[in-house]
Amino acid sequence: MIGRFWASKRGNFALTTAIAMVPLMLAVAGAVDLVGTSDDAAQLQNSLDAAGLAIGTKYQAGMSATDVRQLGQTLFAANMSTADAGEYSGSVAAFQATASGDPSAYYISLSSAISRPAFVSGTPAWQATRSASVKIKPGAQACVLALDPHVGAAVSLQGSTNVAMKGCVIAANSDAADAVSRGGSAIVSAGCVSTVGATSGMTPPNATLSCGTPQENQYASFDPLANVTPPAYGLCQPMPNGKTITLSQGTYCDKTWSGKITLNPGIYVLRNVTIKPGGNGSLTGLGVTIFLMENSQLYINANETVNLSPTTSGPYAGITIFQDHGNTQALTLNGGSGSVVSGFIYAPDAAITYAGNSDMSSQGSCLRLVGKTVDITGNSAVKSDCAAELGNREMYAGRMVTLVK
Repeated sequence: MIGRFWASKRGNFALTTAIAMVPLMLAVAGAVDLVGTSDDAAQLQNSLDAAGLAIGTKYQAGMSATDVRQLGQTLFAANMSTADAGEYSGSVAAFQATASGDPSAYYISLSSAISRPAFVSGTPAWQATRSASVKIKPGAQACVLALDPHVGAAVSLQGSTNVAMKGCVIAANSDAADAVSRGGSAIVSAGCVSTVGATSGMTPPNATLSCGTPQENQYASFDPLANVTPPAYGLCQPMPNGKTITLSQGTYCDKTWSGKITLNPGIYVLRNVTIKPGGNGSLTGLGVTIFLMENSQLYINANETVNLSPTTSGPYAGITIFQDHGNTQALTLNGGSGSVVSGFIYAPDAAITYAGNSDMSSQGSCLRLVGKTVDITGNSAVKSDCAAELGNREMYAGRMVTLVK
């Protein structure tokens, strides 16, 4: 009997089959893992690409690294929501997004990883890492920009206004149907108009655009001064008496400036100060930067003269008036005959009213208006090529967002 057992061959096929099935099953498991990981990696890549493009439409130069990552992570997570719970949480936790570059071109770099449990229990999980890169290139030079994202007539050109902005764009980040609105007998000539929403009244013969027709439904324009930080407060300087005063740079607090005001060149930080020259008054400051902090306000009426130009060197070169974020006081520049204003006039959370006149427009000034809203009511001309006068600061309309990796 023992001899017959050792001589028997009937179990050899089953044993051979069992042994052969081991590598076959491992191959099948590997194929399952490979296909599954490939699908996961494709979803990961698509989610990174979508998040990068979405960040590109919303990115502003003043965003912190944390802001960029949080914005991207929200968009990335929404695209990864169909993944298994473990894979989803792991890829969201591994998500990274950073920004680099300068106003000529910004880049958003993104990456994440996904871990898929192996088909065979106890074997290592399959890993996939993917990355994406998005380039954000600004559009054409702009001279006027309204930052409000929704209000109608964010840029308003009304009345008998005659505005000449050859080679320069009028831009609005508003998605309203009349984000840039021209009405009455206003006449506008500009390089173009660029809006997130649409425009009203921007057709010939009252509107002449070098680009032909307004560029509507565009991505939002960059805030050109988003990364500018006002200087630290100094000691409050005393104010001289009288209706004709000359001031030197420094910090001024809790006063109303009126009469004939002359500012020596330098940096002025105003805390709860109102600049209101009054009838026949004036405000003159060549080579100055004025910071309107803590509810400070500038109000120049039509019978007053204003003559302002920016500092040409240092961290605030090209900036004439900077109204701090959170200061919602309306900024009014309705200078009378002989008035000239140049440089950046910046009030991101306030309405700017600007009324030029024949003297303001005779030569054209290197003026850039950036406000929550901008209302232009007078005759004025604005130069587009002003690199030196503006401290090499640039302002652009719209943006182009492309996937580069």
